[in-house]
Amino acid sequence: MKLATLRHRDETFVASVDTNAGTAQPININGNRVSDMLELIDHMVAGHDVAHEQAIALSDATVIAPIPRPRRNVMCVGKNYYEHAHEFTKSGFDSSASSASDAVPKAPIIFTKMPESVVGPDTLIGFPDNQCEQLDYEAELGVIIGKPGQGISTENAMDHVFGYVVINDLTARDLQAKHKQWFLGKSFETSCPMGPWLVTADEVDGSDLQVQCWVNGELRQNASTRDLIFDIPTLINTLSKGIELRPGDVIATGTPVGVGIGFTPPKFLKSGDKVEIEITGLGRLTNTIR
Repeated sequence: MKLATLRHRDETFVASVDTNAGTAQPININGNRVSDMLELIDHMVAGHDVAHEQAIALSDATVIAPIPRPRRNVMCVGKNYYEHAHEFTKSGFDSSASSASDAVPKAPIIFTKMPESVVGPDTLIGFPDNQCEQLDYEAELGVIIGKPGQGISTENAMDHVFGYVVINDLTARDLQAKHKQWFLGKSFETSCPMGPWLVTADEVDGSDLQVQCWVNGELRQNASTRDLIFDIPTLINTLSKGIELRPGDVIATGTPVGVGIGFTPPKFLKSGDKVEIEITGLGRLTNTIR
């Protein structure tokens, strides 16, 4: 099922989307229209049924981020594709590697983005007041947790996945280099475009999805989640060792080769650039640099 958060006639609600018909059906729980994706996830994880109202035209609504405000920071993974790990180390922006032999991490590198960084499709994005000269894109598969748990084994990890979403891990490379860490360069407002919808885990295989990114129509990234260094079960196992993963938690699994800093010279984003990210079965996320 494709689940979207929509604005329609001054109301925000969650709906199931039929992309072929171009329609959306608002979701109802116990006679009340659901306004929050996190509420719906909690309800569905508990095994409760939901009802669908009469369909509306998707074109009549505004699609916003499926989880407009996560409960907690978005958990992100750095250097999780082999070729990207090497391009990042060669770029000179990698403070986590002292030599080429350190390019591929031996354990997942985890950082976070603030909940306030999340925005939806067609939102203008970029560092506030254009105070960034090295803005970069990162196309990523986002994993949405459903069943809560701590100390989750790799064997049982996929039982805890509710669904998937397209994410752009927008990055201010100059801040990333200046501060020798990733939070400030990756957690500014609008740095986590997400959408257009959340697709439940029964519809797609997260281990075999094509991740693509275009900038102004030029294909920059094109890889498969088969190439992840640390797969989804490993990431869930790693994150859940010290904290309880909760319904609605978001994990951005890393970006493949082809980011702006990987080119010679680098291809940083500038005002007016259009970034489009598509992942198999999850739709296309489009944003423009303000």
